[in-house]
Parts: sequence; structure tokens; C-alpha cells
Amino acid sequence: MSHFSSPMPSREFLWDVFQRVDRDRSGFINVDELASALSNGTWSPFNPETVRLMIGFDRHNRGQVSFEDFVPYGSMSQTGRIGQNSNIDKTRTENGPYFIRYRLSDGLLDTLMRKFDRHGKGTILFDDFIQCCIVLYTLTAAFKEYDTDQDGFCTIHYDQFLSMAMSLKI
Repeated sequence: MSHFSSPMPSREFLWDVFQRVDRDRSGFINVDELASALSNGTWSPFNPETVRLMIGFDRHNRGQVSFEDFVPYGSMSQTGRIGQNSNIDKTRTENGPYFIRYRLSDGLLDTLMRKFDRHGKGTILFDDFIQCCIVLYTLTAAFKEYDTDQDGFCTIHYDQFLSMAMSLKI
């Protein structure tokens, strides 16, 4: 697997976004604030499972996201050249979500397209793409704990794999 870099948004930019979403100025984003701030470009509500996974970045299990919890998501949202009013097809995912730092094979991209294409049209809605990115981000972070030389390979025992998989919030 190849590595590549991505431009990361500044903390100042992310702080500005965070403050706009934190309507009650509590210093945290709750599920309702997050859901109301999101748009998938289809005039339908943002996928509730995606919102749940986004709130899952809460490292302290408070059910709300602090700014520090938000930074990985905010960085992840810079995943390429897509807009919120767009559906994503396979040709737009070929460079992969940049934040994971690994290239994805065509076979895996096909699998992701099938898994996250709710309507079977060969495209992924923006909110489902974000859900896909969250799942990839979470799985990749867990994998990187074992991929100590960051070459895309690791050796783990089955019980380590199950322990890793069962501990993830996805």
C-alpha cells in the first residue's frame, strides 16, 4: 500500500466551524446540534447512523463532542474534491479518502461502493460517504496500532483481531 499526504485544515478553521455548530455555546456539540448543522444535499435528513458515528468521536462517552474530539472529524471532512451537494461515484473515490494515508485497491473501492450505496445506483450520498470515511478512519486507526512501520502490513493473532474489532465504536 502506498502512502500519500493530504492538506489538513488549520485548527483556527476547525475552531470556527466548531463554534458555528455549537449553538448553545456549551463548548460541546450534541447530537441535535450536529444533525441540524448537516446537509446531504438531497433535502432529506442526514443519515442518523452517520450522526451517531460522528458523535462517537467523543472520547469520554459524554454523548457530545468537544473541540478536541472534533478535530479528527474536521480533518477527515477534507477528503477530496467533493461537495456536499454531490453524490460520490467510484471515479471520485479512486484517490481514496486522503486522511487514512493508504491507497485503497479497486476491489476494496467496489466493496465500499456496494456497502454504502443505499439506493443501488452506483453512487454514495454525501452523508453515507462521511459514514464510510468514519468507518475507514476508525478501522485504520486500529490497524495502525499493529502496523508499527506503517507499510500496510501487520501480523496479529485472531484474538487480537477480535479484541480490536469488538472495541471499536462502529
